[in-house]
Amino acid sequence: MVPDTTHITSGELSQLLASRLCHDIVSPLGAIGNGVELLEMSSDFPGIAACPELKLIAESVAAARARIQVFRVAFGQVQGDQRISRNGLAQLLDGFSAQGRMQIRLDAQGDFARTEMRMVMLAMMCLESAIPWGGTVTVLHGPAGWRLVAEAERTRQDAALWAWLGGDAPRNPLPSEVHFPLLAEALARAGCRARWEVDAQGAEIAF
Repeated sequence: MVPDTTHITSGELSQLLASRLCHDIVSPLGAIGNGVELLEMSSDFPGIAACPELKLIAESVAAARARIQVFRVAFGQVQGDQRISRNGLAQLLDGFSAQGRMQIRLDAQGDFARTEMRMVMLAMMCLESAIPWGGTVTVLHGPAGWRLVAEAERTRQDAALWAWLGGDAPRNPLPSEVHFPLLAEALARAGCRARWEVDAQGAEIAF
């Protein structure tokens, strides 16, 4: 019997779809950003570079482009042994801090497998769900693996949602919470187990 080499699993198909969407959305955002830069340099509109409305557009476009890069790594396809440098990781984390509610500290050296970065981005999204009002996140990497620690004045605690990362009776996620089962799936594929905690002062994920 000849094996069916054209078969694509549902997970792989979802990753291909995410990569396609990210690719197609980045192009018009880049065009908007270029248009804003041309307006700022144009002599036909003196003083427009200081216009608060134009600054808001430029900042929003930059934040959207940074966020899409996060989505590309978290949800998109990984080909071969792709790796991301520390500077690349720092730029990805900027996608979480661009809106100003979250401050991020990175303590990691070297370069990292793209599959690891997928788990880090998904874990960041989980912490983002726990501290929607803002806070500080420290991302650490060492011999024991990754540890992400969030600190905040207020947290949103949902044990049934976090149970996807290890616990009893996880509830069905909303579309805005899909990163929880996706992180669980990525961890299982990597042969990792998550250790997590959420309380009134913050949240933590380690793997």
